[in-house]
Amino acid sequence: MEYTYTIIDSNASSKLQLQLYLQEYGDFVCMGTGQNSQEGLNTVLKFTPDVVLINLNDDEGMSYFHMVTELNQYLKSLPIIIGFSTSKKYAYNAIKSGFFDYWILPHNEFDIRKTILRLKKKYPKQNMPSTICLKSYNDYRYLDTNEILYLKSDNNTTDFFMRDGSTVSAFKTLKSFEERLPKSFIRIHQSYILNSRYVSRINYGKSICTLRNEIKEEIPFSKTYKSKIDYLKQMLSKTAIQSPN
Repeated sequence: MEYTYTIIDSNASSKLQLQLYLQEYGDFVCMGTGQNSQEGLNTVLKFTPDVVLINLNDDEGMSYFHMVTELNQYLKSLPIIIGFSTSKKYAYNAIKSGFFDYWILPHNEFDIRKTILRLKKKYPKQNMPSTICLKSYNDYRYLDTNEILYLKSDNNTTDFFMRDGSTVSAFKTLKSFEERLPKSFIRIHQSYILNSRYVSRINYGKSICTLRNEIKEEIPFSKTYKSKIDYLKQMLSKTAIQSPN
């Protein structure tokens, strides 16, 4: 299972270096970046990453602690937060705010490695359940999530399109299933969630994802969810052999 993260850092060099270090681990996926506390707040609320890394620069260092306080108003639980700065100036504030760790810049590979290993030990990623239960009155239907191609909503009804060609309906909204499904399921449209393991093509020009099944089904995605499509592309590209340019 993967850890998702967001970097809030106005320094492009620092941000890139940190991303390169985290790429080594293979199971850390970037879910967006922010330049300041306002962009950071929006990015965290949008992607709800597992880990947030913040450059507590001297210009607006305290604003990030206000951002963390504000996150408490909107999220059930805070992400794992790691701060870093050129000095220990904000170390006390970071401890009081519940930060997981605090680094001194420039980024140090050994410090990052120790933090990541400690993080993985304290917060191990559990395997998501492979079965989802659809309940309707006294009827309980159990679906293997690995066999689900995609979900499609129609008002308050959601249809599950299965790999064997069958369709199972549930009288609940798409949103009610969004957080219950494994991370391989990506919402790409107001009406669609698809299983990324079956995606064979992403066509940005036509705004269509093609699924790997007998009829090569095409699912539309909307501009509103373009960031999710970018994440999907990044996720699939990590395990694909890249052709030369």
